[in-house]
Amino acid sequence: MTKLSVILFGLAALLILMACVKSDRVRSWRESLNPSASQVPDAAFLVARIALIGVAISCVVVGVQGLGGEDDSKWSDDELKSAVEQATYELDGYLYRVDESGDPVIFTNEYETLIESEVVENGGGDAPANGVVADPVDGNTDSEAYFRVSANGADAEFCIHIQRVRSKKDDYSPPGIAGGEGAYTELGHRLAVSSRPEAC
Repeated sequence: MTKLSVILFGLAALLILMACVKSDRVRSWRESLNPSASQVPDAAFLVARIALIGVAISCVVVGVQGLGGEDDSKWSDDELKSAVEQATYELDGYLYRVDESGDPVIFTNEYETLIESEVVENGGGDAPANGVVADPVDGNTDSEAYFRVSANGADAEFCIHIQRVRSKKDDYSPPGIAGGEGAYTELGHRLAVSSRPEAC
């Protein structure tokens, strides 16, 4: 999109230069090519100048909109930094329940999904609503994990560290299932989350 905008700005500059050419110079150039051609009236030059300037303005407007649209589709380093810091703050202490096998009770509550959605949510008004990637580091476990967080358009990369801490007070037994033989309990955990502005 940037290349197209640059082309449009160049075209606008060329059109404005054409509009600034004096009518006498155009007449003499035209006469050298075709001496028998009829004279072009001043009104025709005025209409041509207005048309050239109008098209030039249109090129500039479309070019600026293109640059704005590209900016809205990419993250900046500052946007990502702010979003990661806020996401870290909001995820620290997050209630995370698992079933008795250790799987998340809500499937979308996987760490990657939590991080990506929280960063996007805290991106601010100009940041895109997508493009964030939380890439897990090798050797992660359910109880401790590291993620490289990056975003489309941003050069910065952040490392988010998650520890899952058992919280018995947050255990939950759904009504009608609890009690008796084979009682089902969702095991409560809290996430301890930190981040730093570097690769993991």
